[in-house]
Amino acid sequence: MSYFRKHYHEPGTAPGTLVQRSPATTAPLSMHLTDYTEEGVEELDLDAVQDCVRYLERDSKTWVQINGAVGPDTLRQFGDLFGLHDLALEDVLNAGQRPKIESYDQQLFVTAAFPRLNDGSLEIVQISLFVGENYLICFCPLAADPFDPIRKRIRQPNGRRFTSRGIDYLLYALLDFVVDSGFPVLESFGDDLEVLESELLAHPDRQTLAAIHRLKRELLLMRRILWPQREMIASAMRTEDHRIKPETLVYLRDCMDHSVQIIELLESFRDMATSMLDLYLSAISNRTNDTMRVLTIIATIFIPLTFIVGVYGMNFGNPDNPWAMPELYARYGYPLVWGVMLVMTGALVWYFRRRRWL
Repeated sequence: MSYFRKHYHEPGTAPGTLVQRSPATTAPLSMHLTDYTEEGVEELDLDAVQDCVRYLERDSKTWVQINGAVGPDTLRQFGDLFGLHDLALEDVLNAGQRPKIESYDQQLFVTAAFPRLNDGSLEIVQISLFVGENYLICFCPLAADPFDPIRKRIRQPNGRRFTSRGIDYLLYALLDFVVDSGFPVLESFGDDLEVLESELLAHPDRQTLAAIHRLKRELLLMRRILWPQREMIASAMRTEDHRIKPETLVYLRDCMDHSVQIIELLESFRDMATSMLDLYLSAISNRTNDTMRVLTIIATIFIPLTFIVGVYGMNFGNPDNPWAMPELYARYGYPLVWGVMLVMTGALVWYFRRRRWL
């Protein structure tokens, strides 16, 4: 799933149009409702959107989690029931939105980028949140619910931190989970950097270069979504919307601190990946220089040998000719030439070693 594969409408389409050209996911649709107060927690799987109606009339906090592929018809039903704005519903349907927070009359709309590893590759999932007075609706395209750890905290007997606070605290918990999900992803990238560094120092090849480029591309992708996510959390801290209460701001500040830590770690990894690319190019250049040096030394050794055998290969061997080569008829001429060539080869090798060229 590519985070930047966005499904745009045709130019001139009316704002808020819910038309899905090609779904971003084919995961089956599932809906789960968690309703909690200080007295207890109630959970159920929803078969229809209208099953939420009776919970909206209660004095409780209601969390509706929608996982999988959600179509325009389901979105319209949620929009009619909860009064969700058409522009926000359009952003839910068109995945790949920039992380942001927007305030409407009846709810806050938040989009967040949830990074995770899928079969070793980076995957960015858009999480869409609607926050009302006493309800939170979360749209997630994944088949499995990633927020089950949050739900377990609500179920715990000592979960009064959730049950005694407003729905804005649940918003913080979900955002904190999304932000902290970047740490294990970056930890995996850090392990990959260590492996690539060892390969660069030992035997770099084309596969090493491909792995460096893949890692740089994924780090760039994370940077493109984590910087706006940091701005989104900062906007949530600055907002004057009454749905985010002052006592929740201290928790959002902690979430902001985690976001800053992740970005700093990400920038360090990007610098390391860039330096590793330079190191790869230097290693390849040094290896080429070593190869050329060895070839040059071999050619240098054979130049005088080629000259000698070339001279004696001219076959001016007439014994009556005063200008003929006398060595051709000497008794030890042949071994003498071999001896001269071996001595010259040994002398050249000794000279190259002394100059540290070998």
